[in-house]
Parts: sequence; C-alpha cells; structure tokens
Amino acid sequence: MFVVVLLIGLLLAWAYRATRPLPPNICGSPCGPPITAPRIKLRDGRHLACKEHGVPAEVAKYKIIYVHGLFTCRHSAVIAKNLPQELVEELGLYIVSYDRPGYGESDPDPKQTVKSLALDVEELADQLGLGSKFYVIAYSIGCHVVWGCLRYIPHR
Repeated sequence: MFVVVLLIGLLLAWAYRATRPLPPNICGSPCGPPITAPRIKLRDGRHLACKEHGVPAEVAKYKIIYVHGLFTCRHSAVIAKNLPQELVEELGLYIVSYDRPGYGESDPDPKQTVKSLALDVEELADQLGLGSKFYVIAYSIGCHVVWGCLRYIPHR
C-alpha cells in the first residue's frame, strides 16, 4: 500500500512540474542571455527588442511595423529583406520589426492578451516617433496582433 501511495505521489509531483513552465531567463538579468539589440522600455517595465530597416523615420513616406510569426523573430522581416534597397529608398519605406513578448530579446508578458499586444505596438510606435498613422504588416501567427490593432487602435 505504501508503494502505491508513493508512486501516486511521485506521479502527481511529476505532472505538476510538467504543467508549470520554467521561469523565463530575462535578457540582461544575471542568469539571462546578454542584450544585443536596441530595446524599447514599455510603461509596465517590460522591454521590446526592435530592428530598423529602410530609410530614416524622419524622411519616410510610409512607416511600417512588421510583426513576425511563430518560431521567428525581429530578424525575419521578410518585407524588409526581400525588397531591393533602391525600391525602399524610392518609396521612402521605414520598416521596424520587433520581437513579440517572450520571443528573442523581448521580455515575456505573463498577462498577455490580444489587446495588450495591440497596445504594445502603439507604444512602440509612440516611442519611435512614428506619428499618429502607421502601417502594420504581419506574417503567420503575428496576424492576431494586426487583428488586435484593427480592433483596439483603429485610429492609428
């Protein structure tokens, strides 16, 4: 009987451990990976890592925020990488890609919702000085961020 209780206890302990995620390794923390990208500090203290492409934001005609998909990061901004530089300059494109919360060098957001993702995009745009209007392009699962932007910040 004791062995059965012990096995059930061990099984429950294993199941509990398996369902709880490990604590995140925050970039820049003593046990976390180093910071190698420019990062924007949000109002709630989290950071979003970003990468800028194209012409400077001050002279850009079109300001675009690129949202990456599943298993990718800010470096996989397909639109910025595949367009010829001459075309980017001619059209005046400024593209910023960022690591969504919990990806790459961005801090995780334990209370993440579609609305909070949209507000992160808005705050990123404000801190980068993109102005009152900007475009948002996404790939794969990043499209739910665009839906959140359409739903919660349509005026931008």
